Amino acid sequence: MDKKIYTTGEFAKKAGVSVRTIRYYDKQGILKPSHLSESGYRLYTDGDFAKLQKILTLKYLGFSLDEIQEISMNDTDKDYVRRSLNLQLDLVQKKIENLLVVERALTETSQMIGRTDEVDWKMILRLIHLTDMEKSLAEQYRTGANTSVRISLHRKYGQNTEGWFTWLYRQLALKQDMRVLELGAGNGELWKENLNMLPKEVQIILSDISAGMMQDARNLLEGDGGLRKPVFSYEVFDAHQIPFADALFHRVTANHVLFYLRDLSLALSEVRRVLCPEGIFICSTYGSRHMQEISALAKEFDERICLSEMPLSDVFGLENGESILNPYFKQVELVRYQDELLVNQAQPMIDYILSCHGNQREYLQGRYDEFKEFIQKKLEKKKEFHITKDAGVFRCR
Repeated sequence: MDKKIYTTGEFAKKAGVSVRTIRYYDKQGILKPSHLSESGYRLYTDGDFAKLQKILTLKYLGFSLDEIQEISMNDTDKDYVRRSLNLQLDLVQKKIENLLVVERALTETSQMIGRTDEVDWKMILRLIHLTDMEKSLAEQYRTGANTSVRISLHRKYGQNTEGWFTWLYRQLALKQDMRVLELGAGNGELWKENLNMLPKEVQIILSDISAGMMQDARNLLEGDGGLRKPVFSYEVFDAHQIPFADALFHRVTANHVLFYLRDLSLALSEVRRVLCPEGIFICSTYGSRHMQEISALAKEFDERICLSEMPLSDVFGLENGESILNPYFKQVELVRYQDELLVNQAQPMIDYILSCHGNQREYLQGRYDEFKEFIQKKLEKKKEFHITKDAGVFRCR
């Protein structure tokens, strides 16, 4: 045992925080006491105090409790901590950009009210939306960062020489003068990879429920290094209520989006409504075997780990997608993407697992080094991980 032992009250006083704070961190699993007395009292050490200092520092830097838990879990991995700090720096810069937009909107609204006796409530509503966007920006950005981790694994280790986004673009079969709508476009990766192949005079509307994602898409496609083209526009709306006229689009596409929607029937009715009579809806999804080896690997380490709260393919997948789409379209065709991953490094596998939407953080807390060693030993034995990819698109007319 460490030389100095503190009760919860003594530990809180030493740290300059409330007892309630210490108990909350204990309950969240971020800071457990090193010892328990025979009578059940929680006892802390100077080593625990060092852990608390780290937690308070990360909290001051703006990290959420989930992020603090994850960084604490990986704190012996300097590269992981560095990447986390760089992500937080990017987020702070995005928040600054958003606050500057809010500042301009406040100034414009105030000046407008000063020039007239009437209040323009549309401008006031825009202010509310901008403020709400700032509040949700952290979650949006964290989601985007996790998505980037998963995309990176597929790009680096996929065996199909025609990458996913190039293949998906080919399924659209775009022609000159077409109007295209992408639902859940994220940061616009699909179009970034295929800018040079766009037909003349094509009009593309990227949409997402996240304003932060749409700003990322604009930056990617029109910022430094991006090709400035008038073909793109960016809209923020919910796919359950598409704000466009009937029979407007020649193509509508949704890349790994439909299984996230709360009312798939309503969204599909909207897609059918906005499609031209000769239009095509292209929607991608996974099959039940997709990345099954990674899920099995996590469960082998701890059988309680589940990398997804619910299998996405059960909601809308390659196996059940045709039956879901048939009531809305006259012709539904499944086209599969042939590929697999051959991964010869442990860290990308670990990063992928940590980026998932499941309960892995709960069961890897305090066991990161053990988990990393487990993955590395598996890799040494196998030489490389063979990962099944089971993905494709439905082309709906």
